[in-house]
Amino acid sequence: MRVTASIITSPKKETRRRRYTMMASISRSKLLLLISYVSLVFFVSSSSSDSSVISLPSSPTPKVSLGLYYESLCPYCSAFIVNHLSKLFEEDIISIVDLHLSPWGNTKVRSDNVTAVCQHGAFECLLDTVEACAIDAWPKLSDHFPFILCVESLVTEHKYDKWETCYQKLKLNSKPVSDCLSSGHGDKLELQYAAETSKLQPPHQYVPWVVVDGQPLYEDYENFISYICKAYKGNKKPAACDKYSSSNYIRSARVNRIPLVCGKGVNSMWDLLERIKTSLLS
Repeated sequence: MRVTASIITSPKKETRRRRYTMMASISRSKLLLLISYVSLVFFVSSSSSDSSVISLPSSPTPKVSLGLYYESLCPYCSAFIVNHLSKLFEEDIISIVDLHLSPWGNTKVRSDNVTAVCQHGAFECLLDTVEACAIDAWPKLSDHFPFILCVESLVTEHKYDKWETCYQKLKLNSKPVSDCLSSGHGDKLELQYAAETSKLQPPHQYVPWVVVDGQPLYEDYENFISYICKAYKGNKKPAACDKYSSSNYIRSARVNRIPLVCGKGVNSMWDLLERIKTSLLS
């Protein structure tokens, strides 16, 4: 009997042992699977976090805003554009500048809120509108600035009645500007510049009125590049900034002289002569 009982109970023990072994094996498998899952989740999340940091683009350094409020026949405006403002393009200062041109200046609007009265006569009204149309027709600075530079160069030579030769010199199609002038769109553009100029704070006192990052430079406007370089906060400052920011250059730009500006109203014999001349030409 004992032998029989021993034979009967032995398979039961073997079955329990196998069942325990199987359960232990399954538990170990689940544990390994859980560890693998947790590790995989951690790896994916950390990789995703790292890649997001790497791929996140750095915000570009804002350009320095430069505003020029001028009128086409003021001799000091034309001289500034030709002899100073053009340097932005010659020495790559333009890469850090957002330049805005506003051809209105000291022009006034009659009580009808339509008719412009320009400081240097009717021809100045025409050229202001021509330049406004050029900015509108060719919005890119690299397209409209050469045209305005050409026109203002003729002003410095007292040949501004030859302004249409700039189309041929620069190989430009005259139609966009001509259509702008003939359609009356140019007059509307000028009224927009009038509103823009009237909102300046502090109000402009004369032209050229040069503003860097919202701050007028007053009579120190010829030194505008040093102000631009000082205002720029990026790490890609053009090499030319070293020259224009030097104390020797700033000192030479601030020599004592009569302010080279066109005040509001007829303020010189040259202005009076230009008014007479433009009246005869118009």
